[in-house]
Amino acid sequence: MILSDLRTYLKQQQRVALRDLSIHFNMDADALRGMLSKWVNKGRVRKTALETACGTQCCKCDASLTEIYEWVEN
Repeated sequence: MILSDLRTYLKQQQRVALRDLSIHFNMDADALRGMLSKWVNKGRVRKTALETACGTQCCKCDASLTEIYEWVEN
């Protein structure tokens, strides 16, 4: 996967959780963070944290994977 694939997917989805990106691209979350940081630094992507729990009491959500990345139109 290259940065343009990531850009295209983010533009289509608008907001995506890191977990979903990891599944979609079949990549490690840390590798994706590195690629996403390129777009964040350019001001094209905004990183936010999930504001609420997933709604279940299972406590299985990995907090590090609930980062949300949002494409920013300039």
